[in-house]
Amino acid sequence: MKKRKPNNMRARMERVSRAELKVNHVAVIHIDPSGRQGMINWKTCRSIPTGQRIAEAVCDIAHRWTIYASVQCRDQRGHRYTKSVEVAPQGNYLAAHLEDVIEDTYKTLVAESNPNHRVASGWIAIPAEVSLIEEQAARMFDAVGVWNQQIAA
Repeated sequence: MKKRKPNNMRARMERVSRAELKVNHVAVIHIDPSGRQGMINWKTCRSIPTGQRIAEAVCDIAHRWTIYASVQCRDQRGHRYTKSVEVAPQGNYLAAHLEDVIEDTYKTLVAESNPNHRVASGWIAIPAEVSLIEEQAARMFDAVGVWNQQIAA
């Protein structure tokens, strides 16, 4: 009979961290051209203050990620529209290893948009297998001020 290890601290900390992210509905959001990046509750669209515990839970533990990239545009008549794509890489990834997936998807989407109509662009990364609908993503981008941002100096 095989004895199990009664206390695996690393596994316990991973479970606690994942539970905290799930309870707080944490998502990492980045918008351009201002370059603003932060964490937001993807259900309530409220900003989550950056704390060491949540930051470590997002960055130091591998998750199954959902990435939503979007380009916000305004046509000649002033009507707003967006071009978006959602990507869910297979497997568990650390946040640092997502850079290639995000950059490829994001750059392709920005290149496909009309540069004369482009107002802003951004991405949302959720450390869970969650599919965002377009209205949820639009509310999140509106909450961080994607339509009326200033270009970073």
